Amino acid sequence: MNTFGHLFRITTWGESHGGAVGVVVDGCPPQIDLDISAIQFELDRRKPGQSHLTTPRQEGDAVEILSGLFEGKTLGTPISMLVWNKDARPAAYNHLKDLYRPSHADYTYQQKYGIRNWQGGGRASARETIGRVAAGAIAKQILCERSGTEVLAYVKQIHTLTADVDTDTVTLDAIEASPVRCPDPIVSPKMAERIDQARRDQDSLGGVIASVTRNVPVGLGEPVFDKLKADLAKAMMSLPATLGFQIGSGFEGTAMTGSEHNDAFYIEKEGEAGRVRTRTNNSGGTQGGISNGENIVFQVAFKPTATIGKPQQTVDVDGNEVTLEASGRHDPCVLVRAPAIVEAMAALVLTDHLLRQQAKS
Repeated sequence: MNTFGHLFRITTWGESHGGAVGVVVDGCPPQIDLDISAIQFELDRRKPGQSHLTTPRQEGDAVEILSGLFEGKTLGTPISMLVWNKDARPAAYNHLKDLYRPSHADYTYQQKYGIRNWQGGGRASARETIGRVAAGAIAKQILCERSGTEVLAYVKQIHTLTADVDTDTVTLDAIEASPVRCPDPIVSPKMAERIDQARRDQDSLGGVIASVTRNVPVGLGEPVFDKLKADLAKAMMSLPATLGFQIGSGFEGTAMTGSEHNDAFYIEKEGEAGRVRTRTNNSGGTQGGISNGENIVFQVAFKPTATIGKPQQTVDVDGNEVTLEASGRHDPCVLVRAPAIVEAMAALVLTDHLLRQQAKS
């Protein structure tokens, strides 16, 4: 399936080294004042070639909106967005067409479909996420307009280096001020050096992205199978290179007692006086699969980039064992460009559930 969502649906299309990649957004409400520069801003956060810490592929990733917009407002009709592949080099992968690269989708795609695009990662490439980010930028604007909701994500961990960040107060400016998008000023330069060392060693690193969503309306989520946390988990695990998802206390919560873990209720006296709040947020902003109005906090684990320059053992399509020394352009660590992608998927889930909840009234 290449379509995600229920009322707010997206369909992404395109391959890594094809002519273009893009997305069709269906179900967007009409009369939304769409800020195209905000869409481009999110794509710029995701694009390659940002620094020596990312792939050297040079793509401007300039978005073109082909439909669904008139005089700056959404029409309520499908919004089609396109980004041309300007620096595609399919011929650079000729030597890989008969090989199965370790930890890539080469073998599984071949077995499933009987054919695969061996030019780069094809449909399995992270370049597919351009469509998600563009659509997520629209979703962010809907969330901001209708509920004042803000979605943020940042690099929490790279390899064995872990940042100390106050999730409740972290800002986009602080995230973007770091070359690795880690708002911890002490750990951020250490992460940058660790990534650069992996690049020089022709190796790669993984890590963890943390996300926080603030000002979430109470009541989002459709139990039992479309729980908010379940849809967030599916959204994150659909991203390339993801290996794990946890919300709230996650796996650490398993080492706590019920009395330690339970989020006690109280009535807020200031701010929104009379609002029901929780003193802790071990649940991560959802209870029973429904948002409770607290910040939604979760983490996503990303594996080390599968393409590395070190020699690796693999097999070819004829079953012969061979040694692969991959060359080409790849990220030594995907985490640097991942926050925009994680934010986009979170925004898509929340917008879909917001519209589903509003449809009930």
